[in-house]
Amino acid sequence: FRNHSSEIRNHNSEIKIINPKFNNSIPNFAIPKSEITNLKLKMFEKYMIVKDNLKNVFKNGKAQGFEFGARLPYYRGVSLSMVQEIEVTLDGKTLPQDKVGITVHGNRYTLQQRENETDDRWEMGEVATLFVQKKGGLPKGEHKLGLKINIRIGYLPFPAIRNTEKIITI
Repeated sequence: FRNHSSEIRNHNSEIKIINPKFNNSIPNFAIPKSEITNLKLKMFEKYMIVKDNLKNVFKNGKAQGFEFGARLPYYRGVSLSMVQEIEVTLDGKTLPQDKVGITVHGNRYTLQQRENETDDRWEMGEVATLFVQKKGGLPKGEHKLGLKINIRIGYLPFPAIRNTEKIITI
């Protein structure tokens, strides 16, 4: 905001952003301090799980697991080796890492193979497919699907871990 001559005022219960440069053509606005944390967490996270791509995967007529679309929670693409961790939870239970795979650009990787993949990239906004091997797939009904992605970013001195959950119906 400072590059645009905006002023940020810290009041007791809210943060106010004032835009004098635009002669009120862009309205001033206030954000309650209690919402600041929530705003930070919702920037990319709400797009991580793509519910429309959810389906059970069948082989020889039997459900072998399920898959869903996932987006990278970062404003740039990264090579798959930079995705340090992918964790899937279902109804509050963490699913085993060796049962989860990722498909990007039609190339399928186990999470272990992904650790060494430097040529294939997961770009911002691109939907990858996460496959979870689970005998019988997902039973019909409502479930809580969680996704945690930890991206290794060289210029950040802290881990870039993002979590999200969505209620899904199959």
